[in-house]
Amino acid sequence: MTHPEPRGGVLAREGRLPSERVALVDLLDRLLAGGVVVHGDLVLSIADIDLVRISVRALIMSVRESDTIVGAHSE
Repeated sequence: MTHPEPRGGVLAREGRLPSERVALVDLLDRLLAGGVVVHGDLVLSIADIDLVRISVRALIMSVRESDTIVGAHSE
């Protein structure tokens, strides 16, 4: 009986995926450290008539307490 190769095995061998498993917390930490841009559109319509259109653009990133805003004065 042969065992199927685990998902992502080929990509890990090619160097496109880490060979070890990455925890979700570590993945979120990596994403938020560099920042993530979320962009999307939502349209609600009935009978091909657009009733509501929502556009979302958000930049999500981590902020450290040591980071300061340019031009802000600390007291």
